[in-house]
Amino acid sequence: MKISYLNRRRWWIIRVIYRYAGRRLNVAAAFFILFILLLGVFADFIASEKPIMVKMNNKIMMFPNYINYRELADIDNQNVLKYLTHKGDFVILPPVPYGPNQAKIANEINWLSPPDSNHILGTDASGRDVLSRIIHGCRSAVYVGIGSIIICTIFGVFWGAFAAYFGGFWDKISNLGIETLSAFPTLFLILGIQGLLGVSSLFQLVLVIGLTTWVDVARITRAEVLRTVNEEYIDAARALGLTNFRILFVHVLPAILAPVMVSSTFRIANAILLESTLSFLGYGAPPPVASWGQLIADAFTSQSSYWLVLFPGLMLFMTVLAINISGEGLGDSVDNN
Repeated sequence: MKISYLNRRRWWIIRVIYRYAGRRLNVAAAFFILFILLLGVFADFIASEKPIMVKMNNKIMMFPNYINYRELADIDNQNVLKYLTHKGDFVILPPVPYGPNQAKIANEINWLSPPDSNHILGTDASGRDVLSRIIHGCRSAVYVGIGSIIICTIFGVFWGAFAAYFGGFWDKISNLGIETLSAFPTLFLILGIQGLLGVSSLFQLVLVIGLTTWVDVARITRAEVLRTVNEEYIDAARALGLTNFRILFVHVLPAILAPVMVSSTFRIANAILLESTLSFLGYGAPPPVASWGQLIADAFTSQSSYWLVLFPGLMLFMTVLAINISGEGLGDSVDNN
């Protein structure tokens, strides 16, 4: 019986993937999301002021971004070639040879330089490469978006599931908590909490967003659990003498994961927008962490520098659009199965 259940779940997942991949727009959105994920994960190897690997003085030094080599302490990509004096020395540079916080490049600071051959997307008011900061901003967006949605989903699922399954007093208390939190606009609530705590780290931002945006997940979970507990197989599980916790975790929660996951997909885009909005207002990513919202905020001090708002804004727009398209496609694929 367990094997047949696993087979049904496996075929259900295959059908969902097949339906999702049947639309080119879904596939394009999925590839763009994968592109953003890869940029965020490998940002230090794509845009950095240090080489990926260098052989100098017959010594091979790999990943100096993570390992502190005394020989490379004051060397960046712009002058590393000067130190390759021995035969057989070589260097592997990142595609974007500038760090997100590197202001001085080749002993010069290029303030508000427009896009050119050296800086494809220009520089900001501190002389930092905009493309490098956008790439590292992907890391902030991915970290906050995925991290906060994991916390939000786990907390919301357990809150809604326990409220619906056990009912009674617990359900009343849970609904009171949901209604109380829903009374506060999410952005202003997070702004208030960040103002009280102070801007300290991305991890704090993940916790604050995750623990203030779980209400809708709890509502969806509660509604789905109330529908599922009336199914015949749940009655059969009770008749067999299974405990409530076993029924809830083994039979009920797996049955409601599909709509919850679809809802959570949309909330990743919402979390990324929240992070960018908070960084724009000065309550998000702490300096000097790169953030798309901070890049857009910098444009207000240099209103003639169009590239400071155009490229980060376009990246934010495309990312949110791709996630929403992917979430809608996933929802349609689940509903048609």
